[in-house]
Amino acid sequence: MLPQETIRRKRDGEPLSPQEIARFVAGVTEGSVSEGQVAAFAMAVWFNGMARDETVALTLAMRDSGDVLDWSGIDRPIADKHSTGGVGDNVSLMLAPIAAACGLAVPMISGRGLGHTGGTLDKLESIPGYAIMPSADLFRRTVKEVGCAIIGQTADLAPADKRIYAIRDVTATVDSVPLITASILSKKLAAGLGSLVLDVKVGNGAFMTEAAEAEMLARSLVDVANGAGVKTSALMTDMNQPLADAAGNAVEVANCVAFLTGGKAGTRLERIVLAFAAEMLVLSGLETDLAAAEAKAGRALASGAAAEIFARMVHALGGPADLVDRPDSRLAPAPIIRPVAAPQAGYLVSCDTRGVGLAVIELGGGRSRPDDRVDHRVGFDRLLPLGAKVDSGAEIGRVHAADEADAARAAERLAGLYRIGPEPAGASPDILTRISG
Repeated sequence: MLPQETIRRKRDGEPLSPQEIARFVAGVTEGSVSEGQVAAFAMAVWFNGMARDETVALTLAMRDSGDVLDWSGIDRPIADKHSTGGVGDNVSLMLAPIAAACGLAVPMISGRGLGHTGGTLDKLESIPGYAIMPSADLFRRTVKEVGCAIIGQTADLAPADKRIYAIRDVTATVDSVPLITASILSKKLAAGLGSLVLDVKVGNGAFMTEAAEAEMLARSLVDVANGAGVKTSALMTDMNQPLADAAGNAVEVANCVAFLTGGKAGTRLERIVLAFAAEMLVLSGLETDLAAAEAKAGRALASGAAAEIFARMVHALGGPADLVDRPDSRLAPAPIIRPVAAPQAGYLVSCDTRGVGLAVIELGGGRSRPDDRVDHRVGFDRLLPLGAKVDSGAEIGRVHAADEADAARAAERLAGLYRIGPEPAGASPDILTRISG
């Protein structure tokens, strides 16, 4: 069938067969489908949507447009987690080694920052020598010998997604649930997973600010991934404040090391990380009960086993062997580090979380354009959680900046992003709901 016929049928609301979707995606990969035709197809899907079976077919066709990783010879369940993005969301850095310490193999393929949200790869690049794009042999060897490896998407994984996404990005068709679903899952399925847990963020620091739209995306992701043969569930989590008490790149890696060495016990971040570890263990079949699985993950963290695996992963991928022991000497510090003072006394009752992410970008810790260089040293840390009581002039966080002018602007900006009231506001639950296949 000609590409224009596939576009016409979707434009007219007709269901597409797996065969014609596969032919269209093959044309995208080969270049026989033009940029204009990809844009027209994406707009037709944006207006008319896709049924579950169509989205499964699109996801599988995009997955099969390149290599699909084969983990035969590794006698552990292959599992992963994906987040839709947030501020101070460094869960992957701790979750992968915890899951590996519990017996999973975690080949985690991550991305860079998008919009106001931070990217796992940008954080890892703050570690000297860390190879975010290792050879296939090194990637496989690290997963087999260490238990986990966090890297970037190679050119051979889901290449159709790269072309389709680039066109969607400039044709106002990014916010289509079927296209978002196929884009996320095609890359994850190409990693050869047996199970997948999704972290769908909702709140003022997430791409999905309303619970209803976040749940729609979560259900689409879970249904399509399970339909494609990968056991998948999702947790919807709150993103109305930074998840970690740091937002940036090197500061979040330092936060990760502190977490793995016992410095973040009892925090919201710990509860979220252990909940996802438990979900991964149950989905993979290593455990049958979420409470028992969470206890197992907690022991892997408390014993230092997860910290050891993180250190081994970093070293295997080219980073320093002693990062966990000497983070302050291995992570480049910002030239200026100064406290941010509360403008009045009271309780922190709300946070413009998206604004915190944008403030990191303004410091140089993210990108306004794709070719911008990232200053991995800058960001915020020691951020107080909502509900904290503060005195006027007390520290609510610290800014890490390249110079005094940037530090002054960022400190003023951060102080204005928190609302302080006379009474504490009611706390939001860490996990809003669980969606299973």
